[in-house]
Amino acid sequence: MSNYNTNLASEFYVLSMLNRLGANCLLTLGNKKAVDILVESKKGKVFTIDVKGLEGTTIFPLDNFVIKSKSHFLALVSFLNKIKNPETLPEIYILPANKAEDFMYRNPGGTRQGIQLSRLRRDGKKYKDNWKFFLK
Repeated sequence: MSNYNTNLASEFYVLSMLNRLGANCLLTLGNKKAVDILVESKKGKVFTIDVKGLEGTTIFPLDNFVIKSKSHFLALVSFLNKIKNPETLPEIYILPANKAEDFMYRNPGGTRQGIQLSRLRRDGKKYKDNWKFFLK
């Protein structure tokens, strides 16, 4: 499966979950964008989400990541090497964009950066399935 399909699957999964939770949201379209989903909570707060999808369990690439505002979030979706199995739920971490630096990995050459799933599992447990930001 291509990265584009993995990202689309991730974006639609996050969009579906937000709708299930009662948030008013919409998907932005385009190939090179930093805001994938706009969300309005039940109380009228507006958030932006940058969704990163990962077919496997290694690292979410964030080479061009930019924090847009205090109301900007990252939704990191791993399909755990089972993207073609609809019975397997993805592992999701939702964190404020300003917390991304706490988890950032940079390769020794400084040419790539991202967040490792293993690091989120170890140090970011409070962000797993963390939909609460969008319910306020």
